[in-house]
Amino acid sequence: MFDTVSKGYDRTNSLLSVGNDSLWRAATTRAVAPKRGERILDLAAGTGTSSAALARSGAHVVAADFSTGMLEVGRERHGSIPNLVFVHADALDLPFADGEFDAVTMSFGLRNVEDTHKALSELFRVTAPGGRIVICEFSTPPAALVRFGHRLYLRGVMPLLSKMSSTNAPAYDYLGDSILDWPDQATLAAWIRDAGFVDVAYRNLTAGVVALHRGTKPGSEQ
Repeated sequence: MFDTVSKGYDRTNSLLSVGNDSLWRAATTRAVAPKRGERILDLAAGTGTSSAALARSGAHVVAADFSTGMLEVGRERHGSIPNLVFVHADALDLPFADGEFDAVTMSFGLRNVEDTHKALSELFRVTAPGGRIVICEFSTPPAALVRFGHRLYLRGVMPLLSKMSSTNAPAYDYLGDSILDWPDQATLAAWIRDAGFVDVAYRNLTAGVVALHRGTKPGSEQ
């Protein structure tokens, strides 16, 4: 499915998010706080737009995704960035060593894996002691009126917009369903803690349509 939408993926995301995707990406980059020389894993990186933003810091960024179509588009667009590499990877069996990354991040991809807990466990495994995790994902708006409007948008408006923009509009029916079926902020925070991360916290973006989760892998002294 993701292979078929890869060419118009970024354009469609911008349209469906009413331009908020750039704000969410900027907030995620600030939360990761990449530093020159660090190794960062951007899992479910898609076409690498977020990975390129992280790489501007001078960090060594690995953009990993299960979709070869997405990776091909990413290499075409961002392959000239020397500190950014694209790697085909399964979130449930990451091809990386234990403790390899100073930071791991995943934006709008966690709800698409078959086993969320296994994916979080793999992210914990490849994070270095003292390293950090940042998850940006759709969530549940706390205000009832916003929840109602959000549901109407996902069920009625988004399918119409996807037909205008996407190379595979039916794929976005799945998108709406996956968002509505996804658990709320507190549940995801609990799952991140269960994976082993500490100091887990989240903040809402765009009235809770999206939530940004953060945590830390305990260091050796802990």
